[in-house]
Amino acid sequence: MANFDVNKIRNVAVIAHGGAGKTSLVEAMLFDSGAIDRLGSIEEGNTTTDSEPEEISRKITIISALGFCNWNGHRINLIDTPGFINFVEDIRGTLKAVDGAVVIVSAISGVKAETEKVWKYACEYEVPRIVFINKLDKESANFVGALEELAQSFGSEGVPLQIPIGSGEKFEGIINLVNMKAYKFSGGKASESDIPADMLSEAQEYRKKLIEKIAESDDSLLEKYLEGGELTQEEIIKGIKEGSLSRRFIPVACGSAVKNIGIPQLLDTILLCLPSPIDLVRIFPVKGKNPKDGTDVQRKPDEKEPFSAYIFKTIADPYAGKLSLFRVYSGTLKADSTVLNSTVGSKERIGQVFYLLGKKQIPANTIGAGEIGVVAKLKETNTGDTLSDDAHPIVFEKVKFAEPIISYAIAPKSKGDEDKVSTGLSRILEEDPTLKFHRDEETKEMILSGMGQVHLEVTLERLKRKFGVEVVMKTPKIPYRETIKAAAKAQGRYKKQSGGRGQYGDCHITIEPLQRGKGFEFVDKVVGGAIPRQYIPAVEKGIVDTMREGIIAGYPMVDVRVSLYDGSYHTVDSSEMAFKIAGSMAIKKAVEDAKPILLEPIMKVEVTTPDEALGAVIGDLNSKRGKVQGVESQARNQKIAALVPMSELLTYANQLHSLTSGRGLYSMEFSHYEEVPAHQAQKVIAEKTAQKKEKAEEK
Repeated sequence: MANFDVNKIRNVAVIAHGGAGKTSLVEAMLFDSGAIDRLGSIEEGNTTTDSEPEEISRKITIISALGFCNWNGHRINLIDTPGFINFVEDIRGTLKAVDGAVVIVSAISGVKAETEKVWKYACEYEVPRIVFINKLDKESANFVGALEELAQSFGSEGVPLQIPIGSGEKFEGIINLVNMKAYKFSGGKASESDIPADMLSEAQEYRKKLIEKIAESDDSLLEKYLEGGELTQEEIIKGIKEGSLSRRFIPVACGSAVKNIGIPQLLDTILLCLPSPIDLVRIFPVKGKNPKDGTDVQRKPDEKEPFSAYIFKTIADPYAGKLSLFRVYSGTLKADSTVLNSTVGSKERIGQVFYLLGKKQIPANTIGAGEIGVVAKLKETNTGDTLSDDAHPIVFEKVKFAEPIISYAIAPKSKGDEDKVSTGLSRILEEDPTLKFHRDEETKEMILSGMGQVHLEVTLERLKRKFGVEVVMKTPKIPYRETIKAAAKAQGRYKKQSGGRGQYGDCHITIEPLQRGKGFEFVDKVVGGAIPRQYIPAVEKGIVDTMREGIIAGYPMVDVRVSLYDGSYHTVDSSEMAFKIAGSMAIKKAVEDAKPILLEPIMKVEVTTPDEALGAVIGDLNSKRGKVQGVESQARNQKIAALVPMSELLTYANQLHSLTSGRGLYSMEFSHYEEVPAHQAQKVIAEKTAQKKEKAEEK
């Protein structure tokens, strides 16, 4: 038997920009529902869902965390998500696992860029949502202003189900427009009463707008309403639910998470407006692929269906091992069973299964259809994988996370800890798909890439705490390239006589530039046996090795054609080694006369900025030698497309944050290589020369 009636399950993500109050709101919902017996706070660092030391010290949510509560006979699974821009990609995985979302909009700051970003994520997954206008207890709170911003920012009208009684210090409760009752709060406890006389006309006006919105969404109700008929309470409730599920309008609740005002009414709103797994599957069927033949397969949230679940998050716990957070879409997952990881085609042994309340694990015998749970120590399973019944396999589509936008080189503080760094980071990468880690074969550096500087700093803090290894972070080397602009000829002649057999190799080459991106070509034009056939590959190897090491600044040389057209040899003293050295000497001489230049990687950048910061952002891009390709309007924002040298973007995340007061976003990808301006190239060459000198002195 399933643990809960699927109709009475609500899987809800709480999403918003950083500082909007997500963690405080989840804490208040858990407390008011009796799931926890003490109301924690961000300031004291004792909330249920922000339990990582890095979250407590920085006072921000870094990883999505689970909680659950029971309310009016329903199970509500809550996921507290990050809002700081470096970590919002985590929300993508979370939205895959839920059926609805509570979007927090601050009554002080309104809709911020991060809020718009996570709203778009919810649109991508077609997740029904409600808005909770928070922080009405603050001095500059503006309920009407926040409400007006919803339509401007989200393109859909916000329809209040509740309005505040007072604001700022005088905020004391809410009016519920569904049952037309007032709820005043004191010490977190609510008392129900009639609507205050001085707010009755305002409440009636808001209720009228609510009923009009409901009537507009149903032809029969609209006809009844226009003919002067009153909608019944049952029709109003049904209309609110249908309007929310179809996303014709945005139901709006309000209150204060920190002051614990309006939270019971928000929980009621979740039950009313957000779907159960069964409600949602009627609109959006759960689909996957049969891994055996690629055919489409559907699953229903029913315990009698074959088992299927999606792993939406992984947590690397140094004590419990790897924890896999999953959503069951059909059937039941039983403790002490074996299931198929249908993504990779291997079987997994399931031990104990749990519910999670922050870090607290609550054992369960089964996790049923529509539920969210966790299992420890799966060997082959990672984020994005599907678990299913062996006899009825299905694979759900994986979430696609954005590519990292910033990279740093890292090195262990203690020599010999390179393996520890790699092992620890590989574990952390299991739980954070937005991180990338590799060793650059060209620069020999360990490169860690992520969504921003804070993201990388937090990752290294966790590496130290969980796996006991400290690293230093430094700006990575830019992968410059060398090339030439003109053709040139040169001779490489190597002759060495030191008693006994000597060394002799002699070659004549021509070099010429190739079109950008063509790489390297070697042409054998030797005729008449000037160089024996067995020595020609050695000449090419000497040239290739020297080009790989770089000639003017120690960076690989590209886009060059080398033609070997003449040379000479000695019947006794010539060898492959001699001709390899001769080839190296020839390419070095030829490059000197071929107008050598440096090339730098150019990135294609997309920057989203508020209207008011457009000029400052474009000016900054121009100062970075950027070339703006176009500007596109997006609601209250502008999207700038530009081409910018990689060397100018290493700390751009911090600069954009400053220019846009934290509301700017950007992404970038490699575009092409371009010539480095002469004055810039001189600096790069000088730095490289100095580094070589330092290394030589150390030796």
